[in-house]
Amino acid sequence: MSALRFSSRVVALTIALAVSGVSAGAHAELGGVMPAEADPAADTAAPRTLLNGALRVRTLTDAGHTTINEYATSTGQIIAYAWEGPTMPDLLTLLGKYADSYRTGAVTTAAHRGLHASRIARPDVVVESGGPMRGYIGRAWLPAALPPGVTADDLQ
Repeated sequence: MSALRFSSRVVALTIALAVSGVSAGAHAELGGVMPAEADPAADTAAPRTLLNGALRVRTLTDAGHTTINEYATSTGQIIAYAWEGPTMPDLLTLLGKYADSYRTGAVTTAAHRGLHASRIARPDVVVESGGPMRGYIGRAWLPAALPPGVTADDLQ
């Protein structure tokens, strides 16, 4: 088997595992609504505000011990997630109705990505993910939903 064929199969398998939900994730999804209060059952604090109130953020920890920052507009619409930790978060849960768009982008660009990093940019959703095993980082956001003055660089 050629190296390119093997590499594209490894990338496709990695994407499939990430999208299939290997670890449990947050309770909301992109485009959903962030709760305004703390959730003691989920061990989350109340959201805090950033960038002069343009964004609200709350931090969650999934079952795989990955830290997930959930970003919402001042009205509560969830527009982004950023994660860092030993496991990939459950991308199906995080992306919600945008998961199919992500899958379509992942399939069409599988042969053009590196082994440890990927960037899937679709008109409705952007997903960046990378890092070595047990050191995953990434973020997903809705580019059209970013409030004025907020850029993807603000999502850490």
